[in-house]
Amino acid sequence: MSIIIPANSAVGGGFDVANSLRFNTASSDSLTRTQSASPTSATKGTLSFWIKRSLLDVSQYYMSTFQDSNNRVQSWFQADNTFKIIQKVSASTTIEIITNRVFRDPNAFYHVVLAFDTDQGTSSNRVKIYINGVQETSFSTATYPAQGQDSFLTKGTSASLGAYNGSGDYTSAYFSEIVLIDGQQLTPTSFGEFDEDSGSWKAIDVSGLTFGTNGYYLDFENSGALGADVSGNSNNFTVNNLSAVDQSLDTCTNNACVWN
Repeated sequence: MSIIIPANSAVGGGFDVANSLRFNTASSDSLTRTQSASPTSATKGTLSFWIKRSLLDVSQYYMSTFQDSNNRVQSWFQADNTFKIIQKVSASTTIEIITNRVFRDPNAFYHVVLAFDTDQGTSSNRVKIYINGVQETSFSTATYPAQGQDSFLTKGTSASLGAYNGSGDYTSAYFSEIVLIDGQQLTPTSFGEFDEDSGSWKAIDVSGLTFGTNGYYLDFENSGALGADVSGNSNNFTVNNLSAVDQSLDTCTNNACVWN
């Protein structure tokens, strides 16, 4: 065995993320909440989070939002370690995007941004995926929504983090700085920046963002309320099978070494 020190290990100075939350497949960990059926916008939204994967080569959902079984959006790392997002509307697939790139580094935090604006005239601008500040443009499958199509990212009423609809395909990973923006399609620079010295992509303070009706910001700093929304909206999540022992100091700004 060897110890790997990842390229985006703790970067000196700047914004510090105090905690992450450790999700474990074996204990069926998840966060769930009921969203408002009347979002700021049903066509514009942005989800941002940092994730350090702990289990590879297995299908694991990090996000799903449901209206019902025929109307939903979900995204996950597939068993081949590619990244996928799919949306169903009236049981028909309106979004299906799968990266060619694989994500199988268990030593580093990935920063993922999903940005929706289905009012855009160019179809490929309606759903954008960014990893570590760079837009993904190489896909094995790329199906984009019709112009003006509602997105269940903000519209869906049953939101789950770390699982498929809160009841399956659980994720083993560390999550930091989970943010949902309801009403805006933002770029990664709202959540991070490149370090001038190292060139690494790093987190910045997001507390000043406008979150919108269904927006939230989970920083996991309160061990007694791990699902607490600190955006000011009080869009708190129900904690399922997680406890204070799952609060971690291994974060996107203080990345701990792990065994390879």
